[in-house]
Amino acid sequence: MQILLTGGTGLIGRALCRHWHAQGHQLVVWSRQPEQVARLCGTGVRAIARLDELGDEHLDAVVNLAGWTNKRKAVLLASRVALTEQLLAWLGSRADRPRVLLSGSAVGWYGDGGEQTLNETMAPVADDFASQLCAAWEAAALAGEALGMRVVLLRTGLVLAAEGGFLGRLRLPFKLGLGGPIGNGRQWMPWIHLQDQIALIDFLLQHDAARGPYNACAPSPARNLDFSRALGRAWHRPALLPMPAWVLRLGLGELSGLLLGGQRALPERLTAAGFTFRFTDLDEALNDLLGHKDAA
Repeated sequence: MQILLTGGTGLIGRALCRHWHAQGHQLVVWSRQPEQVARLCGTGVRAIARLDELGDEHLDAVVNLAGWTNKRKAVLLASRVALTEQLLAWLGSRADRPRVLLSGSAVGWYGDGGEQTLNETMAPVADDFASQLCAAWEAAALAGEALGMRVVLLRTGLVLAAEGGFLGRLRLPFKLGLGGPIGNGRQWMPWIHLQDQIALIDFLLQHDAARGPYNACAPSPARNLDFSRALGRAWHRPALLPMPAWVLRLGLGELSGLLLGGQRALPERLTAAGFTFRFTDLDEALNDLLGHKDAA
């Protein structure tokens, strides 16, 4: 397949490029910094700065990814929603359209769910910034249905990876002994191992019956207190004292507000479709990612 990726230089995008390139797919990454693509995504990945560089080339699929960053709300809206709208306008101008658009979102779509179990059939349970952003992001992508494309919405949880991402931002506070539960520690954290995230994206892209929203998180969300203790065990550091709010804001920016709430999200549609998670136990996932690293 020839696949166009946005957000291809991010944590998930880089891993997808490695996975799909090894399978022999042709990959094109649309990036504001195309000169960085070969280094970050691999020398076999083609970079473009403008969509019109593709001309009338055939595309089998488009994967539209973008993650949370330490940026202002207005910038988040522009980089997620406006980019998706620009992408859909370009796709609408083409006679030859890809058959599938897989577009990123987040479990923040539900808002702070408290103790409720959240599946893909539910409406948002709270109207906060994260929910508003994800709703606008998904609405922009769903315009692809009117263009005849199968649209898949990926409501991703907290992606765990050995380098970078969510764990990378928490590494320093934990190493300094400042890691611990956030708030009262009872909020739910829907996590997923990077390896499972890549596998389920590949599964949904190739599963012709897949369309609409899917919760991309392990079937065993953890309370923040339990997550903090598991991370402390993996890094051989104490995780007893609540993490100071300023440390959280410094490390995670806008994402810090999400972690004061939570989502007890379950991947019910993925499980029903036949996808099998490799990592369902948090300690096992963290040990796989971090256990081989020394504690220094």
